[in-house]
Amino acid sequence: MKGLTSIRTLGRTDLEALIDDAGEVRRSLDGDVPIERSLDGMCVANLFFEPSTRTRLSFDLAAQRLGAHVVTFFPETSSATKGESLQDTALTVSAIGADILVVRHTEEGAPQAVAEWTGKPVVNAGDGAGEHPTQALLDALTLQRHFGRLEGLRMAIVGDITHSRVAGSLVYAMPTLGLEVTLVGPDRWLPAEAPVATSTDLDAVLGEVDVVYLLRVQRERGGVIDDGYVARFGFNGTRASRLRDHAVVMHPGPMNRGVEISDHVAESPRSLVAEQVSNGVPTRIAVLRSLAVSR
Repeated sequence: MKGLTSIRTLGRTDLEALIDDAGEVRRSLDGDVPIERSLDGMCVANLFFEPSTRTRLSFDLAAQRLGAHVVTFFPETSSATKGESLQDTALTVSAIGADILVVRHTEEGAPQAVAEWTGKPVVNAGDGAGEHPTQALLDALTLQRHFGRLEGLRMAIVGDITHSRVAGSLVYAMPTLGLEVTLVGPDRWLPAEAPVATSTDLDAVLGEVDVVYLLRVQRERGGVIDDGYVARFGFNGTRASRLRDHAVVMHPGPMNRGVEISDHVAESPRSLVAEQVSNGVPTRIAVLRSLAVSR
């Protein structure tokens, strides 16, 4: 693999190979088995032009586990504040000696542009409302570990679909892996030409799904919570009680408690949120070392 700027560049075999590898890494980490330092002597640069907790820290730890030197870029203390372009920043970091670049940016397509400018392997850590490929991979790993399978599961992705880069990757990755996906939200946040089923009625789909995947409203990208949103799409204990006994709830974080998810649901046995976070490091290890192998 030369880079991962879009989940859509991976077919089912590629996705399953990364998920299987991430699962092996997770088992090694859980058993305190050392990870092969396949990035020993290499430099991974994290270029994050947007705030991040889970994604940035897990990429940091993943690269360190693999033996890489890690350089983290903070735009607020860089020449970006003086007007330096993304292209010049990327070329500078590449010239300094970064071997792999992990890029999060407000503009859709920015990671792919960085890959083209630098010729280096680039991992998309979130590009505007575009995609978040490694989130989809860690979510698939989480479901694989929980259910023992992916084929045939039914998932409802609920909330601000239009502005969500997580949804942008899930809507391709999950059907490719054999899941049946329905997008649920207000009309204004559902794509006009969705590749999967859509619904504006959350309650109508609850009894049919194995997974409810909740998204926060993306205020920073123009999402506005109207007066009826929580009543129609907020997931609380009452709605959770309508799920099938085995059904689970997921959320990529950060959670807006009391909006798309209640405290009761977030902390209930149905919630896989903590497991999703735990699977971030092994998934990103699998992605990073796949890039090292392809060099």
